[in-house]
Amino acid sequence: MRSAGRIGAIALVAGLLVLLVVHIATAQRGAAVAAAVSAGKKPAAPDFDLDRIGRDDRLKLSSLRGRVVVLNFWASWCQACKDEARTVEAAARRWQRRGVVFLGVDSQDFTSDARAFARRFGLTYESVHDGSGSVMTRYGVTGLPETWTLDRRGRLVDHIPGVTDARRLDRAIERARRS
Repeated sequence: MRSAGRIGAIALVAGLLVLLVVHIATAQRGAAVAAAVSAGKKPAAPDFDLDRIGRDDRLKLSSLRGRVVVLNFWASWCQACKDEARTVEAAARRWQRRGVVFLGVDSQDFTSDARAFARRFGLTYESVHDGSGSVMTRYGVTGLPETWTLDRRGRLVDHIPGVTDARRLDRAIERARRS
């Protein structure tokens, strides 16, 4: 009986160690993505397939190829996200007529809280749920909010860490449109 318990404990520790190694490797790849964009490179945006908030289906990022996409990582508990929510929503409305897609990525949050946040701030653009934060890790997100801009080919062309303003967001979108 004792050896079975020891074997189980060893297996648990080994499993946790594997998860830790995978998490560290993924975080390093995400940091490399952010560094590449900062250096002026245009790496492919890590694809994802996540549940839509407020709908019973999923959205795959690659399905938006052919359009400029603004990815805004946020969470309902994040004060800075609250501070920029109206700015991002105003930009989404301003750019919608020109075919720019805004997509919120709610990370490390409860879906019900995300729905309440979207209602409170009148978000009209779509958001998806990254409850575990695995997608934000693949993008190298180190704090919320963070905003990424993708060109029509699905390449990352701009990264805005922290709260953005209308002018900075417009410049990022223009860069993606020219790319």
